[in-house]
Amino acid sequence: MFKRVLVTGGAGFIGSHMVDLLLEKGYEVRVFDNLEPQVHGNVSEPPAYLNRGAEFIQGDVLDRDALLSAMKGCDAVIHDAAMVGVGQSQYQIYRYTHVNTSGTANLLDILVNDKTGVERLLVASSMSIYGEGAYLRPSDGQMIFPVLRPEEQMQRHDFEMRDPETGEGLEPAPTPESKPLYCTSVYALSKKDQEEYTLIVGRSHNIPTVACRYFNVYGTRQSLSNPYTGAAAIFLSRIKNDNAPLLYEDGKQMRDFISVRDIVEAKLFLLENPKANNEPYNICTGTPTSITDIAETLAALNGKPQLKPEVVHKFRTGDIRHCYGDPSRLAALGWTSRIKLEDGMRQLVEWSAEQEAVDQVEQAHNELINRGLIRG
Repeated sequence: MFKRVLVTGGAGFIGSHMVDLLLEKGYEVRVFDNLEPQVHGNVSEPPAYLNRGAEFIQGDVLDRDALLSAMKGCDAVIHDAAMVGVGQSQYQIYRYTHVNTSGTANLLDILVNDKTGVERLLVASSMSIYGEGAYLRPSDGQMIFPVLRPEEQMQRHDFEMRDPETGEGLEPAPTPESKPLYCTSVYALSKKDQEEYTLIVGRSHNIPTVACRYFNVYGTRQSLSNPYTGAAAIFLSRIKNDNAPLLYEDGKQMRDFISVRDIVEAKLFLLENPKANNEPYNICTGTPTSITDIAETLAALNGKPQLKPEVVHKFRTGDIRHCYGDPSRLAALGWTSRIKLEDGMRQLVEWSAEQEAVDQVEQAHNELINRGLIRG
């Protein structure tokens, strides 16, 4: 089995938890991270939570020499480094494409052309690459894979997904890895690029590779001052500043919220399981939860149930209605999520009590309005 693992983006939210688990299991770990200011602030040192048992190298995945140096001596790579955030990606197009797509291409070019000794690669993919989730048509029970809802429908505040042929309302269903991919944001497309580049190169050069399709990850160490991070952290930022969570559409959108601890345990399982080679896997719970439920739960756990979500009934271009995962492919290998949503959310709130949260949600919301990316 592997001895030394490189984690790109290892000082970040998910990466740092991955580092902890790898060290706990006896691996040597090297972290490669550029300490992105949007995530970490203007710092010159890694965050205090980063496990000091890991070797830390500050560097950028776009810097070939630095990345090559970091990869040497490692026999596995977990590639978590990426720009994250759907809304921001819709106008920072070059930045997201350059970091996510070109940075991954840089890593793969090194794997193929330099003698690094890397024998296994895991890449962080995303449920965003599905676009809309899977649906069932009530009239005949057929599974449907629709694309974006029509603009005119959204302008009427009719937000539910409808069958493009019959017009009937569709029922959300678990989304399998076999669903056709239909990206609706620059972020999603860059994550699709990351996944497909790594799987293509892995298969072509006999480098065992696994794509980990994260669903909606929440947990400790998530930035509470980045208005483009995950929904739970964004809501917490509002609540800690005594502001109501801001919800688009009617707040009934459903997602699959999964604890960061489950994410990293699934990734370790995939790292160590040769049966997982050269395939994508949903890392999810298989349980849908509405955005409103998450916002209300976080407000209640913070002792502020009066902060009812502000539902704006406007929509962001490219947003999807429902998407939750089908966990059966990973379950067939032997792994299922174990952390209940209420337990994970409670842990998140307890941790957040001691954290600073700068609420920049209103500014981000206005930025999207000014750019014509919020309508209705």
